[in-house]
Amino acid sequence: MSNIKKKPERMCVVCRQMHPKNELIRLVLVNGQVLIDETQKMQGRGVWLDKNMDCIINAEKRKTLNRAFKRDVDSQIYKKLESMING
Repeated sequence: MSNIKKKPERMCVVCRQMHPKNELIRLVLVNGQVLIDETQKMQGRGVWLDKNMDCIINAEKRKTLNRAFKRDVDSQIYKKLESMING
């Protein structure tokens, strides 16, 4: 037995690939509103999204987040995600 601690992994809702949590962005549904959870500790229904432009573009094009949260996601969320990725 080794004492190596495994890093928690989550699956990107778009590309369905497993990644360490620190390589993903968490979005959460709070009081009917979709928010970006920068602390990754907010209460509520959460989904994980890869930190790359392809996944963000595909999430908007395929309406992946709309299906995950069962509601329309505001286009401002996608703009904020893009600005987070582009710096």
